[in-house]
Amino acid sequence: MQLRRSPLLLAAAVALLLAACSPSAPPPVEREPYDASASADARRIEADVRFLADDLLEGREAGTRGHALASLYVAQRFRATGLAPAGEDGYYQAVPMLEARRVETGARFVVERAGRELALRYRDQYLPDVNFNTGDAKVEAPMVFVGQGVHAPALGHDDFEGLDVRGRVAVLFNGAPARFDTDRRAFHASQREKLRELSARGAVGAIFVATDRDEARSPWARGVANWERPSMRLRDADGTALDTFPDLKVVARVSAAAAPLLLDAGGHEARALFEANAAGTLRGFPLPGTVRLAARTRIAPAESRNVVGRLAGSDPTLAAEHVVFSAHLDHVGIGAPVDGDAIYNGALDNALGVAIMLEAAKRLAQSDAPPKRSILFVAVTAEEKGLLGAEWFARHPTVAPGSLVANINMDMPVLLAPTTDAVPVGIEHSSLQPLVEAAAREVGVALSPDPVPEESIFVRSDQYAFIRSGVPSVYLVGGYTGRDGVDARAINGAFLREHYHRPGDDASQPIRYDDAARLARLNAVIGQKVADTPERPRWNDGDFFGEHFGSTAMPAEPAVNASAPE
Repeated sequence: MQLRRSPLLLAAAVALLLAACSPSAPPPVEREPYDASASADARRIEADVRFLADDLLEGREAGTRGHALASLYVAQRFRATGLAPAGEDGYYQAVPMLEARRVETGARFVVERAGRELALRYRDQYLPDVNFNTGDAKVEAPMVFVGQGVHAPALGHDDFEGLDVRGRVAVLFNGAPARFDTDRRAFHASQREKLRELSARGAVGAIFVATDRDEARSPWARGVANWERPSMRLRDADGTALDTFPDLKVVARVSAAAAPLLLDAGGHEARALFEANAAGTLRGFPLPGTVRLAARTRIAPAESRNVVGRLAGSDPTLAAEHVVFSAHLDHVGIGAPVDGDAIYNGALDNALGVAIMLEAAKRLAQSDAPPKRSILFVAVTAEEKGLLGAEWFARHPTVAPGSLVANINMDMPVLLAPTTDAVPVGIEHSSLQPLVEAAAREVGVALSPDPVPEESIFVRSDQYAFIRSGVPSVYLVGGYTGRDGVDARAINGAFLREHYHRPGDDASQPIRYDDAARLARLNAVIGQKVADTPERPRWNDGDFFGEHFGSTAMPAEPAVNASAPE
């Protein structure tokens, strides 16, 4: 529609133009430094990061307008790159969810022992988890301490041995025994598996107690500062939440400082239990007294979307199979202010990962030798809510079921120091290893082992959704070997302590876009090699994840990964 021009509007526009051009007008301020010496691929990655991590997008929380803008941007970048739409609605795949928020009014945590009642303080000492099944949940029952809530008879460990959990509220610590190998410890430490075990044994509630070690890594005060932020779960066709263990009426969390109020009873002390937990000598026991828990939740339907582009394979047979690149587009949105800033921009987590995936897509789309298998590029939503977008896509792929052969994930590459290496997390699990190693040699980048295997990051990002569907996966993160004497490990550690999931993770950080471009080249070469190898990637013989998930794909229904922090 053409608008009629008003003389007054034209006069105002001319006045503004003259004011801008007058000698007294201040020169424009360049807010973003420009590196004229940067390579074209580094500049493209930087441009993507600066848009996706801009305040305009308000932290890209799943289900918000900011995330919708980000997904529109990525869809158009896919289009410009030459990727075909591969969603259900053009480039988009809708992800149905439920959104739940805690309501403080009516929440209760009261311990009764020997005729005396002790009420814990909301937020300061405890928080209830949201409940996706009912807005008003209550339970009153005796308690039982179940250690870490781990049932692993094949490893000679059972925290439930000799304990009656039915009809009781289970009290437990996070984690899994340190003597377990990394993979099994990661699996058994996940909240999902713990809640599954408790539900199967007839528990009616659960209380997770933080230890001093937990809070050394993630302070209670920082974690609860955003207690009003919504949680999400995938939504079934009938409107109910998936994978939420409704038999557990209330699930709550208690701080390490408040642990003695709950655990100092019957000859036991919280601090001694903390020590036993660290030493691997923890044993469960009936916990004296009863507990009254109440939690209120506001529940509403929500929706977000994955963005899916496809590069068609060149081989008539192999083109029916798909290598999947993934990177989560969402971050955590607007939260508690830190130094006056309430926008959690998520530059490294994971605007940079998405930008690297976009650059890898460009390189593959322009390859002189088109990949033989087809390649999907998926910017997934709601990773920060529990891997929900990836879980939905893995269970409801927009291509033929069973055609996904490998996943290459990119999440939070911490590239703040010049490095010579990259870390391919999970490389040892499958036949992807020699392909990744060959790609690294070709690009000229060293491969380093996971520097923090105890953090179990192989099950804490979107690749785990594909793993659960039986798809071999690898997760690439930035390196730790600094160039020119730089202590990259220390710089990376400072980011995790000071900026991870905080407003300081923004585009003002000294991001090494040259290293990001190198990581994009590595991803592209890996994708080419996986797409071109005649054999379909497979799990290694005897691999834990291959044995647990690889023999048959999980049922074709979405399921939430509860092991990831929300």
